[in-house]
Amino acid sequence: MQTRTAAALDQPPLWCRAALNYVLPDQASVTRAVTVAIRDGRRCDLPGWQTAGFELMRHRSALTDWDDDAAIEEQHYPEIADLARSLTGCDHALVASHIRRNPEEAARHPDLGPIAFVHSDFAASYGELIRGLYRNPKPESQRALARAGISAEAVGNARRLLILQFWRNTGPARMDLPIAFCDARSVPAEDLRPLPVTDYAGGGFDFETLAVAAPTGPIRHEWYGFPELERDEVIAFRTYDSERIGTGAPFWTPHSAFADPDVAPGRPSRRSIELRATCLFS
Repeated sequence: MQTRTAAALDQPPLWCRAALNYVLPDQASVTRAVTVAIRDGRRCDLPGWQTAGFELMRHRSALTDWDDDAAIEEQHYPEIADLARSLTGCDHALVASHIRRNPEEAARHPDLGPIAFVHSDFAASYGELIRGLYRNPKPESQRALARAGISAEAVGNARRLLILQFWRNTGPARMDLPIAFCDARSVPAEDLRPLPVTDYAGGGFDFETLAVAAPTGPIRHEWYGFPELERDEVIAFRTYDSERIGTGAPFWTPHSAFADPDVAPGRPSRRSIELRATCLFS
């Protein structure tokens, strides 16, 4: 009969081991695959998005067609804005766009496929960028302001900006390229590398993302995933918080798609949706 050591009993339950693409410490445009343990977040005692940076939660949507972009904006944007306000206590939450990741969207532009390198979406420069974008808002941003009942000045005058993102599986519960999230507390600022992104998905949006440098010693980054994700579940994760800039507290939440070792590529392919709430505190 096989027994487990006390040290093994203390380890969080494992989902799988998988290769994640980190950037080189001295060359942020080059990646290196590093095999890491991805723990089963469903069976771990995780503290929530305010502390770890991410959180799985139940969230039922009234939306029935996840391929209908117009219906997503009409029905789901207000749902996510309401959820963001309830989670953060912000005064207003703006939802101006979404990204559907599936084979059809990836064929339209490679940026719309699953992002398979370790990153957190936005560097410290994002706050001023988003304030600038709302000074001359595009139609989708104007509609977001109208739904919130505020003007562009409210973004520029906000004392705090927090970006909370929401990831949902809209396809089969088991997919070829699920997403893993890293406990933000396990990734110090010195592991981050700003990386410029130009004309994201052909939309003319330039910004800096945060890549994560490959470990040079023991892997201290703590990775988690959530097997068998259901349609009525969503993962909330923080990617920017102006209140934390310069404090040493993480405003980043590294994440990455990874190949599920038990699912062959494309059998089935990942189908997911991401929405970003810009949370304003007056």
